Amino acid sequence: MRIAINQISLNPTAIARILGTIALLLVLASVAGQYSKFVLGHGNLKGLVTLFNVDAEQNVPTHFSVFLLLFAALLLAIITILNRQQSMPHVSKWAILAFGFLCMSFDEALTVHESLVAPLRWLLGDRELGIFYWTWVIPGILLVLVLGLFFQRFLLDLPAIVRRRFLIAATIYIGGAIGFELVGGRYIELHGDQNLIVSMIATVEESLEMVGLIYFIWALLHYCADNYQEVRFRFES
Repeated sequence: MRIAINQISLNPTAIARILGTIALLLVLASVAGQYSKFVLGHGNLKGLVTLFNVDAEQNVPTHFSVFLLLFAALLLAIITILNRQQSMPHVSKWAILAFGFLCMSFDEALTVHESLVAPLRWLLGDRELGIFYWTWVIPGILLVLVLGLFFQRFLLDLPAIVRRRFLIAATIYIGGAIGFELVGGRYIELHGDQNLIVSMIATVEESLEMVGLIYFIWALLHYCADNYQEVRFRFES
């Protein structure tokens, strides 16, 4: 009996373009919805405004972000397995990254980090906090610093082009997730959260997060293409 061998070819740039196109369409839909809400006075449109608002939860943009995080976690897990088979260095670091992105996907879906805001505000005396209005950014910044030190040797041992791509992706993502959260928090404290400017700040924040994730996925796919060329999966019954 002849068994047909099916082959699936993955093009990193093509995949990144598809993901980028989806992200762009979601952002445009969100901007249109917020314009309708704050300028035209139509804040519902049969639920479409909330459904596509990048700053809302449990909607289309949220599910897309969760998908991106899970996609990155899957690629990191595959790299971990392949590097372990080849006795490559820093296998544990790849595994930690895979687990970390898996945790990030759960956080994105369940907004766990936002549950830190109220207790941290209470600990800080419920006063004006300026750029730290969203208090979760305080442990968030500390976590980024700790992880930066922890992965320093791992990054230095990567090929220069891979290291540069990873750092660019991290800068874009963190710049959105924390940088614009600081800006948005200060603006909300001064002017409230029900206005178009706050919505646009949040849109830029979420857009940068998606761009950072897509760029990271592209970098991981290129890493796989440069190091493995071909990956085969064998299914046993």
